[in-house]
This record gives sequence, C-alpha cells and structure tokens, in this order.
Amino acid sequence: MSKLFYLVSFVFILGNTTCFSQKIDNALIAKDTIKKDEINPLTPAKAAFYSAILPGLGQAYNKKYWKIPLVYGAIGTSLYFYIDNNKKYHSYRDAYKRRLAGYNDDQYNYLDNSRLIAAQRFYQRNRDLSLLVSVAFYVLNIVDANVDAHLIQFNVSDKLSLRPDLYPDDLTAKPNLGLCLNYKF
Repeated sequence: MSKLFYLVSFVFILGNTTCFSQKIDNALIAKDTIKKDEINPLTPAKAAFYSAILPGLGQAYNKKYWKIPLVYGAIGTSLYFYIDNNKKYHSYRDAYKRRLAGYNDDQYNYLDNSRLIAAQRFYQRNRDLSLLVSVAFYVLNIVDANVDAHLIQFNVSDKLSLRPDLYPDDLTAKPNLGLCLNYKF
C-alpha cells in the first residue's frame, strides 16, 4: 500500500506541473524577405526648407556633404564680388559728387567727369549682376536639395538596368548602336 501511495502521489505531482516544449512567440509568423524602405513624402519639402533657412543644410539633411563647400563657394564668391563692386561704385560716386561740389583733390583726379560717370555705371551694373547671381545660387541651392531628396526615393536596384552597346555590323563592319533594357523579376 505504501508503494501505491508513493506512486499515486508521484503521478499527481507530475500531472499538476505544466510542461512547456516551445515558446510560441513570433516563431510561427513568416517574415517578409523583401525589405522595403518606407518613403516619406515630406522629405523633399523638409530638405528645401532646411536649405532655405541655412544654405547647405538641405544638402546635409540629404547626406550629400560634398555639396556643402560648393554651395558656400558659389554664394560666397558672388557675395564677394557684390561687396567689391559696391565699394568701387560708392568710391567713384563720391568722387563725382565732390567734383560737382567744386573739390578736385580725390584719388581719381586723372579722370574727367564723363569717365567717372562711366565707371559708376560699370560698377553699378556689375554690383546688380553679382546680387542677381547670388540670389540665383541661393535658389539653386534650395532646388538642388529638393530634387536630391526626390531622387533618393527612387529605386535604383540592379534588377532594372539600361545599357547602351556599340557593336559592328556583320556585313559592312560599320559600328551600330544598340540599347538593351533589362528587367529581372
């Protein structure tokens, strides 16, 4: 009887414990093998906004860091020429105003009045043109950041390729131009 008691109590203890063989988590869910990058439609607008706030910031947002020195070089050079032409314009204008006031002791005493007027017009035109070029480079910076952010979202995988080919004609041996468009599924 004692053996039967021990056997029943042993089975009873084993029967009340829960046995786990496998953990049911995400093991039964099949994962997609194709990884898709999520496309954020606001990325181009954000890049353009950043570039409008601070030139070059949109290029940094797009991770095209090599374009930042080009942006600052273009805008900085055109602003340098604007400032230089503005200084020379004011210098010739002040000399002409002094001549009209009756003074003849300026640094341009070797020039007559018509040459002073021509120099004023020349430097005023170059100053205005330099400002226009500065604004154009600023706008080009914004457009570049926007277009580059748009182009980042395009699929450029190896499955789609366009390859031009130059091959000789079998009969005449003249070169022919061919175009091959491949798409792999």
